[in-house]
This record gives sequence, C-alpha cells and structure tokens, in this order.
Amino acid sequence: MVRLATVHTTFHARVIAARLGAEGMVTELRGNVDGPYPMGDVHVFVAQGDLDSAQELMLADEVESAFEDDEDPPRRLPAPPAWVYFAAMVLIAALVLTFKSW
Repeated sequence: MVRLATVHTTFHARVIAARLGAEGMVTELRGNVDGPYPMGDVHVFVAQGDLDSAQELMLADEVESAFEDDEDPPRRLPAPPAWVYFAAMVLIAALVLTFKSW
C-alpha cells in the first residue's frame, strides 16, 4: 500500500475511500481514524497498482467540482401583502391613541 493523500478529518478520508471504492479500488485509512479524540491527520492508502488511477480520479473529481455551480441563490421570503402593512399601522395607531388618553 502507498499513501495517496493526507487529509485533516476522518470524514474527508472516508469520502475519498468511498469514491475510490466505488471504482473498485481497495483503500486503507491510517492515522487518527477512530481514536477517542478525532483530531489529527488521516492518511489514505491504495494499492501500488491503483496509485496512478486513484490520482487521476481524484484530480478529475477536483477539476469537475471547480466548475460546478451548485450554490443556490439566497432564498427570500415573499413580501407580505399591502393589507398586512395597513393592519399593522391601524393597530399601532390604536395603541398610541389608547395610551395617549391615559
């Protein structure tokens, strides 16, 4: 087994391992994979014969993700109808007149 990548989180390492496993490549994770404190680097290893294919696959995935435009525009709530503003103004005016008469 040879080291393919070093990542900072177990989650990222598992995503890489799953992606390579989907292509039929056997992976091994070393480092702080399932320790009591999930801190530290995790190393992803592949078989020597799969190293070139795994590097190409990771590079292709990185290039494709750079061109993806999956960000949704921020969602805005629709503006309330005009009657809501009118009702709020009437309510405020009624409260002001009530407390002004005290």
